[in-house]
Amino acid sequence: MLFVPGNNWRMIERAKKENEDAVILDIEDAVPIGEKETARWFIKDAIPMFSAASIDTFVRVNSPATGLISDDLHFAVQQDLTGIVLPKSESRADIVRLDRIIRKEERIKRIKPRSVAILPLIETARGVLNAQDIAEASKRVVALAFGAADYMRDLGRSYIAMSETETEILYARSRLALASRVAGIPAVDTPFFGLTIDEKGLVRQAMLAAQLGFKGKLVIHPGHVDPVNQVFTPSKEDVEQSKKIMEAYEEAAKRGLGAASLEGRMIDYATYEMAKEQLLFVEAIENRRKNRG
Repeated sequence: MLFVPGNNWRMIERAKKENEDAVILDIEDAVPIGEKETARWFIKDAIPMFSAASIDTFVRVNSPATGLISDDLHFAVQQDLTGIVLPKSESRADIVRLDRIIRKEERIKRIKPRSVAILPLIETARGVLNAQDIAEASKRVVALAFGAADYMRDLGRSYIAMSETETEILYARSRLALASRVAGIPAVDTPFFGLTIDEKGLVRQAMLAAQLGFKGKLVIHPGHVDPVNQVFTPSKEDVEQSKKIMEAYEEAAKRGLGAASLEGRMIDYATYEMAKEQLLFVEAIENRRKNRG
């Protein structure tokens, strides 16, 4: 999911040519206060453009505490919008209030009810502790996203000085991954804030997130899109193994058995379900690629 400053039309145009699955047009941190109105008008025009290119389009509005969110939503909510990213999401009440405003905009603009999704961005200690409530606050919530920079700042630490092992954010990531899983939605990892040319650091961070159960990653530089896609896309070997697992288990089930043996390992129902889930994920990736043409 690629962040793009909403007040920069050149970068908005460039984002159409990248391989991101979704774009997040930003009205919050990437846009100075004097440029907020410009960003709103640019975003209003850009949303149909990305939709026509089969790119899911989100808008990151300003946080509820700023008092700017109603104006942001007035411009952002329209027919082709995929969803709203809510920064500094800290409680169920934050999501319920956002849901209410979106519902009003949908009604006024005669948009299909609940067509606009919500992607809470968890960036504070309070948000991490309330992750489960946030994930289940509305049926509009389609994923939970993590923002490590503001989270570290909330803890009184510098993200820049974080250790290579990223132990400082392990608990927060794990809690978000678990909360998302229980809610039946994906978890999306924090952007990489190291040097933009540090691809090894980016890949290392993405691989750790994938191991923890995250299904994707926020990115703030176009050059990060392809490495992140490679990390979160199952390899050909993993896909073939998943196919073998499904075939072995289904063959055993036909014979009335609850488990099977494959290449010296036991395959049970849980393993079968994991393999099936991975193949569905791969199918979704392939369908997205076909739609992008």
